[in-house]
Amino acid sequence: MDALGGLLDGPRARGAFLLRAVFAPPWSMRIEDEAPLTLMAVLAGEAWVQPAGGDWVRLGPGDTAVAVGPDPYVVADDPGTPPEVRILPGQVCVTPDGEEHPDWLGTRTWGNDAGGSTTLLVGTYEGDGEVGGRLLRALPRLLVLPAGQLDSPLVPLLGTEIGKDEPGQEAVLDRLLDLLLIAVLRAWFARPDATAPGWYAASADPVVGPALRLLHHEPARPWTVAALAAETGVSRAALARRFTELVGEPPMAFLAGWRLALAADLLRDRQTTLAAVARQVGYGSPYALSTAFKRVRGVSPREHRAAVAG
Repeated sequence: MDALGGLLDGPRARGAFLLRAVFAPPWSMRIEDEAPLTLMAVLAGEAWVQPAGGDWVRLGPGDTAVAVGPDPYVVADDPGTPPEVRILPGQVCVTPDGEEHPDWLGTRTWGNDAGGSTTLLVGTYEGDGEVGGRLLRALPRLLVLPAGQLDSPLVPLLGTEIGKDEPGQEAVLDRLLDLLLIAVLRAWFARPDATAPGWYAASADPVVGPALRLLHHEPARPWTVAALAAETGVSRAALARRFTELVGEPPMAFLAGWRLALAADLLRDRQTTLAAVARQVGYGSPYALSTAFKRVRGVSPREHRAAVAG
């Protein structure tokens, strides 16, 4: 398992908010949903996006964008169009004055005109843990992938599936959104002008790459730097130096963060005990996991589970 796959294999969409948005100008919406990540693909027409404190960016047909939260951003037909609606947490749509403003046009289809010239596909990861924090920190507030740089059939497939209302459709849409996100990020990080995070670039390194794959694939093993070095065929000092240089932190610090990220995801299942979670991510006891979890995340596993359930 490589670095990107490892970060997206556990955390994933669960009941993500997906819709087709259709607009006729003028239109503008201010997104204040505090979601960790939203993916937008332009099927027809154009849209302008302005992240908080940033410049306006135009999206044309075939362009794909990823907006990283929780800061608000604006999507409009033109930079001069003032927001007509606000999208609040829980995907509640209100007017600028706070009155509810539903504009549903059909199954997962929303907008101001069913025959509008602009059509967007929107997929929003609403819950913490659905996309790894390490990955989110590696992305700009707004990532735009121009048309032609994404060689994937996933956008039209998602566009077809998003309007269906069949058994298991929510699971189908979640998985398609995950696949599309991975495809977009893979294409983005492959760009010559993209600044890929250390852990991503390190996945191709002959020493650090295998070490990362071992940590991602077997987080519960009682790893030490010496054991990891033995598996990768280099000295302990060489691995520690190379790993820290490329990834930006020592191997055991990286492993600790990865274990806690997995634990946070596993805790979403209320049927899984804390002891079972601790075993799966490599902690010797529930107490050890709780102590590390609270030290790093500021809340106990129980409090995290309650917040996610809420």
